[in-house]
Amino acid sequence: MISRILVVGYGSIGRRHAAIARRNYPDVEIALLRHRILDQNKPSGITEVFDNVHDALAFMPDIAVIANPATKHLDTAFPLAEAGIHLLIEKPISHSVTRVYELLRVCEENNVVLMVGYNLRYMDSFKYFKRAVEQGAVGHPLSARLEAGQYLPSWRPNIDYRESVSANAALGGGVLLELSHEIDYALSLFGKVQWVSARIMRQSSLEIDVEDAAHINIGFVPTVGRCPVIANLNLDFFRHDKTRSCVVIGDEGSVRWNGVDGTVAEYLPSDEDWRVIFTSCHKSEAGYVEEWQHFINAIECKTTPLTSGQHAIEVLSVIQAARESSKVGRVVAVTS
Repeated sequence: MISRILVVGYGSIGRRHAAIARRNYPDVEIALLRHRILDQNKPSGITEVFDNVHDALAFMPDIAVIANPATKHLDTAFPLAEAGIHLLIEKPISHSVTRVYELLRVCEENNVVLMVGYNLRYMDSFKYFKRAVEQGAVGHPLSARLEAGQYLPSWRPNIDYRESVSANAALGGGVLLELSHEIDYALSLFGKVQWVSARIMRQSSLEIDVEDAAHINIGFVPTVGRCPVIANLNLDFFRHDKTRSCVVIGDEGSVRWNGVDGTVAEYLPSDEDWRVIFTSCHKSEAGYVEEWQHFINAIECKTTPLTSGQHAIEVLSVIQAARESSKVGRVVAVTS
């Protein structure tokens, strides 16, 4: 039974996790760990506030949600994992694959469930879309087009975008890490990656020190007797028409997921037009709620989460290959 929850970081995503925890587990104690305590008043629903890991460990949480900047994830995760505390780490698991394998080893030794917060995978509309692809709704997949973009200053309107995690390399910002959801769910659709070709750059006049655009081609390991799926990803921080979508093109038609409005549509030769086949009651928080339930189920049933630590390493391996490809100007093989 869960009696104590620790939330690390209290930016927008930390506040979201704390609210979900309080709503779903009204009787538990919820503590907050942040690098500094801004005032003497605890946020609503928070039992304790700590400014160091030592005091947070003394709180003896059963689970911890790590939602501080990506460059700080592992520094926090190691002592918690060593204490046997189950971990939900916000995406990406880290800004670099360095030390992540060691964290997985520590988690295994201490029977810790480690899950990474790629919440899109738990949305009803995406799950329907994935089933449609896997069940051959459009035949055998041949290629895919994935897009994600939003104007960074409008992303978190209550803060100066220049001070946000997304805009700062030191905090693990940039489109590759911040929008790595697309890489995550592409892997879930098509499996292992064989090669990456990418062009990563700053294209806009945004006042940031990270890339604001990534144009990536990914070649997946082919299944026996089939051509490999080739996926094209376009990610940016400057698009004013907020977009998150994926089109899978098969040999019998196409199927499209819209992650903004939660719809799935298909195009079949017999229809000669797009036809909506699924509409969800779309709320931005729904994926997070399902993610939490999956995390708790993994702990209780001692199962490996869909978005496991090993899977997160595979995502980082693609990001690493994309950076290398853009730097050297050629296709880069992927190993993970």
